[in-house]
Amino acid sequence: MTLMEFLDASYTAYHAVDNIRDMLLEEGFQELFLGEQWNFKSGKYFVTRNGSSVIAFVVSDDDEQKELHIAVSHTDSPCFKIKGERLVENEGLCRLNTEKYGGGLLYSYFDRPMKVAGRLLADGYDGVQQMLVASDYNVVIPSLAIHLNRDSNEKPLLKLQTDLLPLYAQDETELYKYFTDKRVLDADLYVTPATPAFLAGVHNEFLCSPRIDNLTSVYSSVCALIKADGNFPSINLIACLDNEEIGSGTRQGAPSFLSEVLDALAEALDMSPTEMLCAKEQGLVLSVDNGHAVHPAHPEKHDPKYHCVLNGGIVIKHHVNYATDGLTSALVKHLLEWADLPYQDLYNNSELSGGSTLGLVTARQLGMRVCDIGLSQLAMHSACETVGADDPDTMQKMLKFFFESPLCRVEGTK
Repeated sequence: MTLMEFLDASYTAYHAVDNIRDMLLEEGFQELFLGEQWNFKSGKYFVTRNGSSVIAFVVSDDDEQKELHIAVSHTDSPCFKIKGERLVENEGLCRLNTEKYGGGLLYSYFDRPMKVAGRLLADGYDGVQQMLVASDYNVVIPSLAIHLNRDSNEKPLLKLQTDLLPLYAQDETELYKYFTDKRVLDADLYVTPATPAFLAGVHNEFLCSPRIDNLTSVYSSVCALIKADGNFPSINLIACLDNEEIGSGTRQGAPSFLSEVLDALAEALDMSPTEMLCAKEQGLVLSVDNGHAVHPAHPEKHDPKYHCVLNGGIVIKHHVNYATDGLTSALVKHLLEWADLPYQDLYNNSELSGGSTLGLVTARQLGMRVCDIGLSQLAMHSACETVGADDPDTMQKMLKFFFESPLCRVEGTK
């Protein structure tokens, strides 16, 4: 599956994890389950939670003390979550009753094709049956014509419960019944952009798509783990977690899921608490999530001295909202220079705060060194985002090298 195919097919975190699962199984990874006894000393494995988060890892075949190399990213993106099954009826038209999921750039969702996608929880023969669904029809949020709102270009005041409900049908078609005849107990359904990924620019130098934040990071992590050849004692692990866009406060979104997997992994490998602590102390976490490229129309919104550009390579993100410090930045720069890959430092304009990532919460949960990195992109949280077309390949190469290489020694410390 190519990156563009992955972006097109991964409407929700559930679809992203389903696609990742297929990619891993095709490459010989074995599925494990938390709550069961794990019995292995090396190999390729993965575990999912809630159908929307996945952790995969490769354990090298040796008895030496291992370094932990971890890349974390998130599977969710801003969109609209459907509130139950009941439709909103006005003037002979039925609209979906939705609420905002994450911090989307709201005006960008008007007048574009979107899908209804997610999961249904139906009454099964012996319990609750989960069904992954995506509509074969489009829905749309029609904007109010400029003739009826002359100030719309100057004062786009949008009300979520009024202006942003997707047009669903001209009759009372039942939402769940369209997908199944089973009795649906509840659902996690979303309205999410369906614009296919496309290349733009006279040289096809830009990649545009919904969900670039953060599925480019997810896809790069999965491909790097699959392709990496570990030639030193290591545990290489990727954690693709849900719900980062709403604060990582769920069991499938919190890095506690990663901590639980590491505990189970330590038990399977007969690692003592001290040995796992040593692996963490010697290891590194990369929090992989995109950052802002300098906008050509608004360079004043960025730091006056540090402008990140499209196709400029790996972005190392510096801010109090990120886990990067001088040491972890230096470790990553050393790695990138060793791999001969381009990088750029990102600092925010001091008047503006950056978005949060999984970096700080992972550092707090695991007690490991963490560096926030990503790709530079435009229109973050828009219904269609833009990134340099060459940068996702650079991220794949960087993460593959990270999984294949021992971390450099930090001199002057014990």
